[in-house]
Amino acid sequence: MELQSALAALLPRLRRFGRSLTHHREDADDLVQVAVERALRALDQYEPGTRLDSWMFRIMKNAWIDEQRARGRRAEVLAPEEAGEQVGVSETGRHIARLSVQAAMARLPEEQRLVVSLVLVEGLPYKEAAAVLEVPIGTVTSRLARAKDTLQQLLGDGDIDA
Repeated sequence: MELQSALAALLPRLRRFGRSLTHHREDADDLVQVAVERALRALDQYEPGTRLDSWMFRIMKNAWIDEQRARGRRAEVLAPEEAGEQVGVSETGRHIARLSVQAAMARLPEEQRLVVSLVLVEGLPYKEAAAVLEVPIGTVTSRLARAKDTLQQLLGDGDIDA
């Protein structure tokens, strides 16, 4: 039961990671649900003493890969987010900055976006991010460096207030 409580506490982070994978709020929620269901079915595979967040991020990444493959087989493409979602919303500096960062993140290659999400957003150590992504630590480091350079260029070298 303690593990299930810890899993419930991870839900906001899982949802945030899901958004970085899917670029779509509803798809992210569905992905979190799939990942939690898989985790609950496989609780006996979780090794106590290891990081639950890394285990869950790996499950989510694998669930997303499975979903992408299934979509490819079905040749389905999700509809883009509704146009006009932000109509009538006050255009404060933070809101504009957030949208700019989201747009810049969306332009990153997926492997770079995932590293940024795991290391910079979720705070995973490089070693844990490497384990989640199943790549060497050096690959995480180089992808993160390239992603930071690209984001800096896209965001105008810090011209946006956070």
